[in-house]
Amino acid sequence: MEPEAGFGELGLLRQLRERAAKAGRGELRLGIGDDCALIRPRAGEELAVTTDLSIAGRHFRLDWHPPEVIGYRALARGLSDLAAMGARPVAALLSLGLPRELTQARSRTNPASWMSLFLDGLLGLANEHKTPLAGGDLAESPLALADIVLMGAVRRGRALLRSGARPGDLIYVTGALGGAAAGLERLEKLAAKRGFRPEKLRTAKIAAGLAAHLEPKPRIAQGLWLARRGTATAAIDLSDGLSTDLDHICEESGVGAEIEAARLPIHAGASLEQALNGGEDYELLFAARPAARIPRAIEGAAVTRIGRVVKRSKGQRAAVLMTERGAEPLVARGWEHFV
Repeated sequence: MEPEAGFGELGLLRQLRERAAKAGRGELRLGIGDDCALIRPRAGEELAVTTDLSIAGRHFRLDWHPPEVIGYRALARGLSDLAAMGARPVAALLSLGLPRELTQARSRTNPASWMSLFLDGLLGLANEHKTPLAGGDLAESPLALADIVLMGAVRRGRALLRSGARPGDLIYVTGALGGAAAGLERLEKLAAKRGFRPEKLRTAKIAAGLAAHLEPKPRIAQGLWLARRGTATAAIDLSDGLSTDLDHICEESGVGAEIEAARLPIHAGASLEQALNGGEDYELLFAARPAARIPRAIEGAAVTRIGRVVKRSKGQRAAVLMTERGAEPLVARGWEHFV
């Protein structure tokens, strides 16, 4: 294969710097080119910092996912964390470890490298959310991986936390649940067919059925809305699955929860099991006082009340699912590493 122009670490970094420079700078005073980036948040704000690691074979498959999708999803994960805190994105750092062949042109007729297409997806979403790429690291690696650090800003004392829910609060969720898990299941079946190539997912008809998995929408605008109004008493993004992420809120707030199965907004084509435990929907789960006025939609995303916060008795399960058969324990069966 022919290498891209400027092949080698310095050439790749130069290419990355040139592409990153096309985005707006916002509070980024100094970006790629020095040992550290310099960021100056606005007066009265504090920084929210998060990191997310995406690893080939664990978070994505090189033989299943187009590189643009992998880049998009790598950034979307971190943006969703900022959304859950009610933070406005300020800047991103990217550490990228790649096998050498992923930095090279794939053929004479298709000169764009995997890395270049990965950046198309990542920088496209970054530009959409006015998030400049401030720096990072690049290294040759036997395994493809991307580590994203995201910095956001939130008005001092207004960050959405997991620890503020109280008995009597109502529980809400944005969007629909289970779509990402259903999409991944469908992608697995497509990938098992003879002649499948990730590029085929660019076909509009196929991509439409997989959109919840391939391009989840970080709920930045919705998180900012909740933070500005001080409406939510607790919040989290649904990255690991409703059952597991709700458990985090219950644990941090020292409360229990009752979820009404009939109220769950289940994504078309998804099952109740996928809605409860699937993960990677990146919707916002939040609690609010009963007197709070929560609209049916926030910044274009539907909002559904799905349950309430209750007092947690010693030895009792944190959450229960209310069904036609009565109350059932809602066991955390979402994603968890090392099990």
